[in-house]
Amino acid sequence: MSPYECLTKSLVEGIAEIRFARPALLNRFDAKAHVEFVHALAELAAEPALRVLIISAEGRAYSAGGDFDEMLQANSSPAVRAQMSRDARNVLNGLVDFPAPVISAVQGAAIGLGATIASLADIVVAWRGAKIADTHVAVGLAAGDGGVISWAQSVGLNRAKRYLLTGDVITGEQAYAFGLVTDLAETPEEVGPMARSLAERIRSLPPEGVNGTRRAFAALTRARANEAFELGLALEMQCVAGSDLKEAVEKLRKA
Repeated sequence: MSPYECLTKSLVEGIAEIRFARPALLNRFDAKAHVEFVHALAELAAEPALRVLIISAEGRAYSAGGDFDEMLQANSSPAVRAQMSRDARNVLNGLVDFPAPVISAVQGAAIGLGATIASLADIVVAWRGAKIADTHVAVGLAAGDGGVISWAQSVGLNRAKRYLLTGDVITGEQAYAFGLVTDLAETPEEVGPMARSLAERIRSLPPEGVNGTRRAFAALTRARANEAFELGLALEMQCVAGSDLKEAVEKLRKA
């Protein structure tokens, strides 16, 4: 029996895949999903045969981001907020420190943490109609889970400010024009094959050069994270404990 409930994990001929597998929940990230994702990253990172990782999803959403019920629990619980902080660190570290290239295959909406995970990848394949947004501010939260880092790297600082301060949605096509998406698919069904073709291309190359290049790029991301991640995470947890969260969640649930 698989130890995973929120995702599936595979490694075949050097190409690994983590696939979010709760389409009915729009592949949202609650505490269990955080733990399973980090554990899957760690298991694959330890595999000698690993050459490249694809992060994909089942259903119409890549990931709808954080779980509202967990946020409301954290509003009144320092223990839950502490766990949320640990989970956020573990996700960022697991992706930044992953020893091989990471490709995200975004076939549908990538919102909040979903957009952060997608944009922290080295290569982002997305359907042109996919909705992509960091909507932390819409829930009364600071964007502290790493989106400030990944968006600023991929679309530039000013444009990252524009979209993270408003929570506005962009399409995969706009994200491609901005630089957040690297490879654009015409349909959701084309995303997976495009990602796999790129993975096969990377697998065909000498691994030391590929992985060394990936590590050098990761050092740039790590430097940016060292500048802003802990502050952003502390500010997000401050907002989680604040008075705006409940009202914002209630409003979004009624929308």
